[in-house]
Amino acid sequence: MPDTVAGNDGGSRTGVVLFQLGGPDSLEAVEPFLYNLFCDPDIIDLPLAFLFRKPLARFIARSRAPKVQEYYSYMGGKSPILPLTRRQASSLALALQPLGNPRVVIAMRYWHPMTDAAVRELQQNGVKRVVLLPLFPQYSRSTTGSSVHEWERAASRQGYAPRVHLIEEYCEHPSYVRAIVRNIRIALQRVPPPERQRVHLVFSAHGTPLSLVRAGDPYQAQVIRTCNAVVQAGDFGLPHYLCYQSKVGPQKWLEPSLVQTVARLAAEQVTHMIVVPLAFVTDHSETLWEINHEVRMAALHGGITYFDMSPALNASPLFIEALADLTGQALRNMT
Repeated sequence: MPDTVAGNDGGSRTGVVLFQLGGPDSLEAVEPFLYNLFCDPDIIDLPLAFLFRKPLARFIARSRAPKVQEYYSYMGGKSPILPLTRRQASSLALALQPLGNPRVVIAMRYWHPMTDAAVRELQQNGVKRVVLLPLFPQYSRSTTGSSVHEWERAASRQGYAPRVHLIEEYCEHPSYVRAIVRNIRIALQRVPPPERQRVHLVFSAHGTPLSLVRAGDPYQAQVIRTCNAVVQAGDFGLPHYLCYQSKVGPQKWLEPSLVQTVARLAAEQVTHMIVVPLAFVTDHSETLWEINHEVRMAALHGGITYFDMSPALNASPLFIEALADLTGQALRNMT
């Protein structure tokens, strides 16, 4: 069933679709979640890939599932991404009430509630105008692009043809940037005051294959713009670095990696480090397991004496303010 967090406005019949990747809601769901991920043509896109995509996805999912289940066991047996996205959707719906109380639904790309269900919900309730709002501030073919392609397929299957406005990116939206700055300051306040000037800020964004960037994907450039905007707005006066994480497969990915960066800083006798999840707006395995467990353990083992991670944005009021402003602009452009 789809997730709806605001009633029909009864007037302009508008809807907002929050795109997110999703995550398994049980350990048993890990393998089918991974299958859906690696079956995505925007993820596995090689010459003649249609001939082997499904068998390859099945093989990768089956081989990776036991290890990935360990991550989710550590996090309580499931991903927290759906309940956190529900909170974001509820907060956004409340912020949008002055704009006619549009219907807000969640469309996860790889696990429930998925895009078909969101399309069905909007169509059944007579929604005629739809804002597609990715929870990916930086555009990539592998995230926003994939979600839009799935929306188009689902809408076509169901014969649904509303007016649509896509918010492609908001990598420098002032409220989004302020939300990240606020969370960094929260993390800095946890550092004993005499030690704060020892902190190095490590911004970590999800990586992508280098081939995608070379093909014109704007993701890396937009990540750099976000990082620069945050550093300028925060005026932290601390050393900072940008790196990438979550590499999968043998392809060359964006570098430096988070693991490489942490190891280099430890070798340079850095003692205090705060990792800032960049381009992640909701806590999930990449923040709670990869950064705050695996990388933390590696950092401490390597000689880092103070390691912390700034909070993910989740339902931060400033982040919701950014989403509401973007939605409002989109709706005004559709009138």
